[in-house]
Amino acid sequence: MRTSIATVSVSGTLDTKLQAIAAAGFDGVEIFENDLIGYAGSPREVGAMIRDHGLVCTLFQPFRDFEGMPGDLRAKTFDRAERKFDIMQELGTDLVLVCSNVSPQALGDRQRIIDDFSELGARAVSRGLRVGYEALAWGRHIFDHRDAWEIVRSVDHPAIGLILDSFHSLARRVPIDSIAAIDPAKLFIVQVADAPALDMDYLYWSRHFRNMPGQGDLPIADYVRALLDIGYDGPLSLEIFNDRFRAGSSSGVALDGYRSLRMVEDEARRISARPAAIAPRVKIDGVEFIEFAASESEAPVLADMLSAMGFTLVGRHVRKAVTRWRQGAINLVINCETEGFAHSHDIVHGASVCALGLRVTDVASALDRAGALRIARFEQAVASDEMQIPSVRGVGGSLIYFIETGTQDAVWAQEFVPVTDAAQADAGLDRIDHIAQAMGYEEFLSWLLYYFALFDVTKTPQLEIADPLGIVHSQAVESPDRGFRITLNGSAAAQTLSSRFLHHYMGAGVQHIAFACADIFATRDAMVARGLELLDIPANYYDDLAARFSLDPALVTRMAASGILYDRVGDQEYFQFYSRAFAKRFFFEFVERRGYDGYGAGNATIRLAAQSRFRDDMPG
Repeated sequence: MRTSIATVSVSGTLDTKLQAIAAAGFDGVEIFENDLIGYAGSPREVGAMIRDHGLVCTLFQPFRDFEGMPGDLRAKTFDRAERKFDIMQELGTDLVLVCSNVSPQALGDRQRIIDDFSELGARAVSRGLRVGYEALAWGRHIFDHRDAWEIVRSVDHPAIGLILDSFHSLARRVPIDSIAAIDPAKLFIVQVADAPALDMDYLYWSRHFRNMPGQGDLPIADYVRALLDIGYDGPLSLEIFNDRFRAGSSSGVALDGYRSLRMVEDEARRISARPAAIAPRVKIDGVEFIEFAASESEAPVLADMLSAMGFTLVGRHVRKAVTRWRQGAINLVINCETEGFAHSHDIVHGASVCALGLRVTDVASALDRAGALRIARFEQAVASDEMQIPSVRGVGGSLIYFIETGTQDAVWAQEFVPVTDAAQADAGLDRIDHIAQAMGYEEFLSWLLYYFALFDVTKTPQLEIADPLGIVHSQAVESPDRGFRITLNGSAAAQTLSSRFLHHYMGAGVQHIAFACADIFATRDAMVARGLELLDIPANYYDDLAARFSLDPALVTRMAASGILYDRVGDQEYFQFYSRAFAKRFFFEFVERRGYDGYGAGNATIRLAAQSRFRDDMPG
């Protein structure tokens, strides 16, 4: 399907918007009237600029408060229509969007509305133009696309057609299957927008909270599936009103928009058993390694911390200053090379996570999908006896490596020399539970879409977590078997922990890593015995805990003495404790799950408050 986006969806001046839209790969663009009015060039010059960028102008919009107007107001609407037609012809588009009337003066008589569109169609066809009618969710008389379609069908004019907008339909819970009644030849264009599930006024919801398909909660893929079922093959166009996008990067938002359309069309094709548009979502079989970049001075300090956590040095790279640390099924790599990607990452961020290595079922397919979504590849020179492990750019410029499942042992054997005298004692950690990344609030939806579009993951509901200095928004993406879990965290408040992390870290990245164990108390005791510094939890927390969950007092006393937090859902339990931060950049979490599937969100506020008491040890 052809891709299009409305200029209102992207920040900047009109020329900047068009440049970003073209660079992102769109086929067409909707010109929003306010963008045109605010631009110094004429409509004819704008039309030339659109074509110079290799785009087509899919429509001009909006034409408001047209149908059903009484008396002299009706004549004035047709005068306005003629002026719109003039602009359309100068722009080089043949389609105008007429949205359903919201004026309190509008009359709801159906025959009057049909007559208005019949006359408008006659005027449009004489100039080689078309008119698309869209039902606004807050329209005064027409607010359901089924009613708009009945009007278009009754008008029965070649220049009058229907425009669908997924937000207007789905916000009002208009059944998706009602699309089956629409003649695709009369469906001139389809606009798509996702949104979070909110209970609020339709107009306010639409004007501030729309987002790209995949970033919200609406069933957009099923909506597009219904379009495919009726044979619609016209443009899919994004019309997104979002305060974050208006303040964001025009190129970044445009790229997200293109990515979302490729994703949602592919998903719609797959759920309707049609030929796929692009390679399938990447199936993740697990996190094979986490790589830290570190300077020669910080690497030993990080190594000591890992050792205190029970990790053992098990390998050294055959030619580089890179070491492998292991515990259970967890592999951590410390890279303190003085050139190359990791070194550059360390210069910018200091000791930090620079890469994730993921085991995937099909590397070639993963790269194909990443390419179709315009996710940047990364390559750097390697020696002739080293492996070139394919990778793509991730959060904050970090890397995600793809390792074919089943080949990981061969990779380690070729790249690393075993350390033969490695000690085997550990602290009981057996796997990576989840990875938490912090990012700017304005980037949050972009990275959510990145993971959701590229990988075979689901999204959890977004949470708002109270930091002592503001609200942190948090949402997780998870593989079906929970072997891959990423939590995304962002805050609009400047002094929350996640925001201070960005300031100190110089960008987005991994804020903490959670490891799973089978015996939280034994793991904690082993780490303390090795000298790991843990985060202290206030005694008041445990007084409240005993009251909330009616726990055995002996268990509460033991948790209080150990600084262990607790949560429970039904009979499913979750235990967790935290390390202190490493060099103001990142920290570690240790968890024991007893059937529990969440992240202890109720404890996050306690953890943030506890960390805020150590501002000298945290970003500030």
